[in-house]
Amino acid sequence: MPDAAAAKPLLRALAGETLPVPPAWMMRQAGRYLPEYRATRAEAGDFLSLCYDPERATEVTLQPIRRFGFDAAILFADILLVPQALGADLWFVTGEGPRLSTITTPAGVAALKPADAIHDHLAPVYQTVRNLAGALPAPVALIGFAGAPWTVATYMIAGRGTPDQGPAYALIREDRATFEALLDRIEAATVEYLSAQVEAGAEVVKLFDSWAGSLEGGDFRRYSVEPMRRITQALKRRHPGLPVIAFPRGAGARYEGLHAAIGADCIALDDGVEAAWAAAHVQAGGCVQGNLASRHMVTGGEAMDAEIRRIRDAFAGGPHVFNLGHGITPDADPENVARMLAVLREQQT
Repeated sequence: MPDAAAAKPLLRALAGETLPVPPAWMMRQAGRYLPEYRATRAEAGDFLSLCYDPERATEVTLQPIRRFGFDAAILFADILLVPQALGADLWFVTGEGPRLSTITTPAGVAALKPADAIHDHLAPVYQTVRNLAGALPAPVALIGFAGAPWTVATYMIAGRGTPDQGPAYALIREDRATFEALLDRIEAATVEYLSAQVEAGAEVVKLFDSWAGSLEGGDFRRYSVEPMRRITQALKRRHPGLPVIAFPRGAGARYEGLHAAIGADCIALDDGVEAAWAAAHVQAGGCVQGNLASRHMVTGGEAMDAEIRRIRDAFAGGPHVFNLGHGITPDADPENVARMLAVLREQQT
């Protein structure tokens, strides 16, 4: 690890070091709970315009670093920029979320752009990464990210988020070959996208498989674990030493053994697993990230303080990155975020 990187707490933890105070950041830490974010988004006009505006995307990524002093910044973007770069139509409906043109046939998959043709469309995102690499304080690590293939595929097949990923499961039942062809196209594009982020200055990458937990039986390994493993291997071949965080949300007991199965340096945990269990069964494989319930950023108080200490202490015997078990919600109180970091970093006697 280069000398400059060696000073960054996040990179030290991802390399397997047990630190007296774990590095901390939050999923969706740049977002609607911050008034400064809402002001910048209003200037941009809409969410997608903000994603593709390097100056404003840089600004909203930096806002929580300035306000709170997190140990890492995560690129401000969206997992659905990859489908758009592949040729899917993408738009956002106010109050309802993303909408995409659906891909459910062999012809639809064949019409997608090749993986190496996505870069012109995503050039503004890479510029944001370059801006951040030059703007972050020296101890703060820069995280790039992408959605994992299964989760991205569920949106591309349904044309929107769904509570049960039903349209994706229907396609698997009716035409598994087409589903797998789509997954392969997303996987190849994800390697290209994350590799370009690293070339632009990202020091860590994270794969978000938000709907991994709904996969059952062998499909969990086939459609969540294996694509993330192949992406991780490809990235590490291109960028030796690159740390990778994998987040198969909802994996439950299947979190055990995923460091080895995916080849990731860190496994991010949702708040559905107990920290003590994860310390015994998951942290043995390497660094873990998590896993405070997001609701505590809304409710705060002594219950939040106690939970922070419980999680910190449970993972104190190995490498740990403190985070939420899912993204921070728009109704969170910024004062609770500041308090979370104060409690986490309090001097212990």
